[in-house]
Amino acid sequence: MPDTSTPTDSLHCDVAIIGGGPAGLMAAEMAAVPGVSVHVFDAMPSVGRKFLLAGKGGLNLTHSEPFDSFVQRYGQAQEAIAATLQQFGAEQLCEWAHGLGIETFVGTSGRVFPKDMKAAPLLRAWLHRLRSQGVIFHSRHRWEGWGADAAGEPAQARVLQFTTPEKPVQVHARAIVLALGGASWARLGSDGQWAPLLQQNGVDIAPLRPANCGFDTVRHTQAGGGGETRRDFLRNLLGGSDAAESVGWSEHFTERFAGQPFKSVAISFTDSAGRTFQRRGEFVATATGVEGSLIYAVSALLRDEIEAKGSATLELDLLPALSHERVLQELRHPRGSRSLSSHLKSRLHLEGIKTGVLYEYLSKEEMTQPETLARAIKGLPITVVAARPVDEAISTAGGVRFSALDEHYMLRSMPGVFCAGEMLDWEAPTGGYLLTACCAMGRVAGQDARAYLQRAPA
Repeated sequence: MPDTSTPTDSLHCDVAIIGGGPAGLMAAEMAAVPGVSVHVFDAMPSVGRKFLLAGKGGLNLTHSEPFDSFVQRYGQAQEAIAATLQQFGAEQLCEWAHGLGIETFVGTSGRVFPKDMKAAPLLRAWLHRLRSQGVIFHSRHRWEGWGADAAGEPAQARVLQFTTPEKPVQVHARAIVLALGGASWARLGSDGQWAPLLQQNGVDIAPLRPANCGFDTVRHTQAGGGGETRRDFLRNLLGGSDAAESVGWSEHFTERFAGQPFKSVAISFTDSAGRTFQRRGEFVATATGVEGSLIYAVSALLRDEIEAKGSATLELDLLPALSHERVLQELRHPRGSRSLSSHLKSRLHLEGIKTGVLYEYLSKEEMTQPETLARAIKGLPITVVAARPVDEAISTAGGVRFSALDEHYMLRSMPGVFCAGEMLDWEAPTGGYLLTACCAMGRVAGQDARAYLQRAPA
């Protein structure tokens, strides 16, 4: 009976890079020298899709703060990647961008941006340079795992299996760089499906979790005329069986304020291990909870506390520029015939979502008590009970553990296979830290993949 199976194309190269994000492209740039064939494979129709999305509102390349402060942003992973960032940190990343013809500037927050704020010109210049170096790109190639080594292959060659819209493809590579991203924004290519393909080869992988993410709050319910406070309500609710059904704001608050920002506020939080966070900024109310830059900055602590304790309660200061005493003084000022809302707007410039969240948490009676209201304005307890799904997160924590890698980012259990970028077990806040570390790791992995070719049997 004739063989009717789909034929499989076969391709040979020195270095195969899987993943066309910043880490993969940096690896390609460092691996591509005369005499070394470098091929980049990506499951999407084009490379750099998440990179382009990240730059939609203004591409944040890196941050200008001193290195000692910069490296601390990587939390528990800072020791593992400090040497890599010393080689290629914020300053070097800016110089690299300038080499592509991209001018940069430092914003008021210390963040560094391209002068035109756009990601597309940088990506176009980068791809042009890579192609001029001889790098070959393969789109719509989804990595499906490892193939059997064929007879006659070089001793260190590995076989990669890809699916494409036309037919399966086998790639025989002497060195491989995996830069497959985490598990957020699967529609842009980062879906975390690589994890079992490595675990089956003995690679230790920490579970992928959301990072720089939003959270669900718990819906407020007024207790029959008794003025039950939010904290009391939460204490009862979280011990009950219906907590999962009570996620989110009240219907009234959601209809009026979902999608609106809390501006010029501050958040403070101390977890059960004594780690603290306090910062001013802004964030957004969603239909089910909170998200935005200030929430992302504290998200790792909130996520870990929820995993450990089931919930996390932060304190929201609606007027960080004013002391508690000043707020109380203004609240005690006679309001005459004015409504409470007009009084808050006139004396404290509190209105809109800030007033709305006070009514969300306090009873009508509590809103008329200056002492209670002042405490709420300066430290409103907001309890979150779940991080939003990982696919909604800006980035992910977890991934290939650093203990599974040597100092060259090569897998200890799979010689010749290197890993870089977000698929490793680290996390960082937004502000350019993610992009900088991905690029730095990609450069090391690309350099060492090329060096591996020289010491591996041909």
